[in-house]
Amino acid sequence: MLNVFVICTGNSCRSVMGEALFNRLGQGRMRAFSAGSHPIGRINEGALATLKRHGLPIDGYKSQSWGDFEDTTMDIVITVCDNAAGETCPVYLSKAVRAHWGVSDPSHVEGTEDEKIAAFEKTFEILTLRVQKMLLLPLETMSPEELTSKLNAIGKLSMTQGEG
Repeated sequence: MLNVFVICTGNSCRSVMGEALFNRLGQGRMRAFSAGSHPIGRINEGALATLKRHGLPIDGYKSQSWGDFEDTTMDIVITVCDNAAGETCPVYLSKAVRAHWGVSDPSHVEGTEDEKIAAFEKTFEILTLRVQKMLLLPLETMSPEELTSKLNAIGKLSMTQGEG
């Protein structure tokens, strides 16, 4: 079983949705965890509502530091912060395969309730697409270099690129 670590800075929204998706879609093949370099200490309610709308569990998540996992060997580390929005991604130093899947933070969207929900849905859909594409790969037999390249390419997929 592969250990997948989804990290960002605050560990309240995108990384938690990624953790939930990996654990559901990769069930039996991988185990996912999420953490942040500077966790904010709570899970975003919009992220939990999004998980619930999609039938994913909403219990058991907590905003935690990546230091809490220093005794857990991670096989794959995925950062989900958005460089395009000027976010600084944490640098996780380990022997794990590392990839960047930047996606905008829906918790920063302002507007009507429907606009906020739409932002969470878009982030969730992009993460779902990327997790599904990753699960199509022969992860267990790929070289670290090949896996890094493929995962970084997947991290550039948006919904329009993933269709078809």
